[in-house]
Amino acid sequence: MGKDKLKRFAEISTFENVLQLDEGYLLKGKWLGNHFKNKHPLVLELACGKGEYAVEMARRFPQKNFIGVDYKGNRIWRGAKTALEENVVNVAFLRIQIEQILDYFEPKEVSEIWITFPDPQPQVGRERKRLTSPRFLENYRKILQPGGIVHLKTDNDNLYNYTLEKIAGLNLRLHSSTNNLYHSEHADDILSIKTYYEKKYLQNNKNINYLKFSFD
Repeated sequence: MGKDKLKRFAEISTFENVLQLDEGYLLKGKWLGNHFKNKHPLVLELACGKGEYAVEMARRFPQKNFIGVDYKGNRIWRGAKTALEENVVNVAFLRIQIEQILDYFEPKEVSEIWITFPDPQPQVGRERKRLTSPRFLENYRKILQPGGIVHLKTDNDNLYNYTLEKIAGLNLRLHSSTNNLYHSEHADDILSIKTYYEKKYLQNNKNINYLKFSFD
């Protein structure tokens, strides 16, 4: 691990808006009362990377609480540091493996989930690693409140089509979908937020896919 990564790992351990591994266990079922100290809706961004999407959502929607979830601490560092510097208090970061999400959130604790440009895991043998595979979807179902929404943004057409198939196969409720987000009627305020990598994709004329669905 390079010196910069080591420095960032050391630094995030001092950040009050970053919970790592076992630290997050203590907040299961208590995120609103013990961390955010309000009763606003709780929104997760999974595979948040540098956290710019979560931070920007928090800026635009102060009446919601946001948690960016990722395992790579050197990436989380950027979003967490920005939030601290700008005093964006309604966003936090949780450094865990997403497979373990049930250990950190109680049933019906979460109102909304965003999955923004995850690794598409294109190999057939890695289907279970896809964040919209049935095992992950079942976990989301458990922690979401009734009517809770899941959003997917991806530049990967295969992941988009795969997710559409799972939504249909599991009889989930598809609210909206498009394989060209910024040339559709769905590009509203929150969807106009762009990550660093998304901006690069758009510069290369890649289409951005978007799905919105729920479990009831």
